[in-house]
Amino acid sequence: MATGTPQTGDRELIAAVLKGDQESFSELVERYQGRLVNYLFRLLRDVDEAHDLAQEVFLKIYQALDRYDPQYKFSTWLFRVARNAAIDRIRKRRLKFVSMDRRRTDDGPEGTWEPTSTAAGPYSNLRNVERGGAIQRAIDDLPWEYRQLIVLRHYGELTYDEIATSQQMPLGTVKNKLFRARQMLKEKLRDFLTD
Repeated sequence: MATGTPQTGDRELIAAVLKGDQESFSELVERYQGRLVNYLFRLLRDVDEAHDLAQEVFLKIYQALDRYDPQYKFSTWLFRVARNAAIDRIRKRRLKFVSMDRRRTDDGPEGTWEPTSTAAGPYSNLRNVERGGAIQRAIDDLPWEYRQLIVLRHYGELTYDEIATSQQMPLGTVKNKLFRARQMLKEKLRDFLTD
């Protein structure tokens, strides 16, 4: 039986796993899997590959859990391992980033991704799809270092401190680069957003 409860912290779960409680690791996976897959998808642009790589990352983490340094947050370590794995995958495959508005579906090789909309009507839905595509293209056009920080912050949901630790950058540098990345995005989207 797992020792973890909704209030159990990551460090306590890790300690339980190291003592032989395998179900505590399942709780860690459950806690971070959605964020990790989302983060990897934003880097790799392939949902199946993001799921596969997330499993590989969790396996790497599990195998190296005895080397985890509890002075750092578990999420920081997890996303650093994920980032390195994604970079390795991109380098090996020389993957070119594709637009986020296309993804694999079960009923065909390609499909259209449409973000959900609370607004009624086809015009609102179309506008949301166009806006989402424009934002993703603008992120894709950022230089790698800025794109990576945007993805960590807004899709990986890491704090500035967690990003600084995972990227081995001073906190002020992270804040400055994120500010610059957002300015570049505003500039790229200026015409689109004023329509």
